[in-house]
Amino acid sequence: MASVTLDGIGHAYGRAGTEADYALKPLHHVWEQGRAYALLGPSGCGKTTLLNIISGLVIPSHGRLLFDGRDVTRLPTERRNIAQVFQFPVVYDTMTVAENLGFPLRNRGMDRRQAAARVGEIAAMLGLTPDLHRRARGLTADAKQKISLGRGLVRSDVAAVLFDEPLTVIDPALKWELRSKLKAVHRALDLLMIYVTHDQTEALTFADQVMVMNEGRVLQIGTPAELFEAPAHTFVGYFIGSPGMNLLPASVEGREAAVDRHRVPLGAAYPAMGGQRVQIGVRPEYATLSRTGGLPVQVQRIEDLGRRRLARVTLGTHPLVATVPPDLAVSGGEAFVRLDPASLHVFADDRRVPGLAA
Repeated sequence: MASVTLDGIGHAYGRAGTEADYALKPLHHVWEQGRAYALLGPSGCGKTTLLNIISGLVIPSHGRLLFDGRDVTRLPTERRNIAQVFQFPVVYDTMTVAENLGFPLRNRGMDRRQAAARVGEIAAMLGLTPDLHRRARGLTADAKQKISLGRGLVRSDVAAVLFDEPLTVIDPALKWELRSKLKAVHRALDLLMIYVTHDQTEALTFADQVMVMNEGRVLQIGTPAELFEAPAHTFVGYFIGSPGMNLLPASVEGREAAVDRHRVPLGAAYPAMGGQRVQIGVRPEYATLSRTGGLPVQVQRIEDLGRRRLARVTLGTHPLVATVPPDLAVSGGEAFVRLDPASLHVFADDRRVPGLAA
């Protein structure tokens, strides 16, 4: 068990002449023992490169990797004392479920009775107890992935457990169950877990903290609530949430923004931002469709999602998504959108600008 320190870790697969050459821009961060983290971002953002650096499959071109203060940057994978669960289930079909789960323990010479007890404990957590004596060959894909998860979790002495998009091949109806089981296992075991995914639902429901990445750069590290309520970058605002944050080009002066000719009150005062590209951002949850009052919009369509309705509207030429109140009947045409000033964010060159203290 350990903390993992990323001390200026960065990587370029070729010669690094400019920042654009880095698949992973240098970063500093500490992952703490016993917590669950997620690396979240689109394909090609650098999250798998970072995971491979931690596992030892890639040696970083810059920086150091420390496990509990010990430099492991150039140690091979087998000397890092980690466990890894991959996207596709890795199981031995001719072995029983119990034999698959116990394989890492047998390789390390653990006492047979102790190993059996640990296998039983992990099997119970993952719902595999009824299948312990079945061969893996005839099991379903989700059961095989449970075995793969269990084999990654069965050792209690690992420095970290790494998950590389482990639920991608699982039927969508079963993903929620496996996510719930994995979260319950994490609460029961004192292990550092790092989970790579492009699926925000997986990241936000599993992790204590989420590292949002794009184009090789870490844009924000925070709790799910922090990423939703206070995104540090426009990409985070747009990528987190379904649908993501509305972003509107604007000019800002003091406690007021202007979008085209429309004035928008802000919840705080802001400094002058001359020469920068300024946008205001608001989540659809804090933009409400109205018959009167607010910003004049043109309703394009209403989306009924069962528990809530969303309006796709345009403010001038700018698209916007707003929440439709339960008692509001609207099918199209002209309407208004009210924006909650306390939930408006100001971004300059894509970075969130904090409001000035009163």
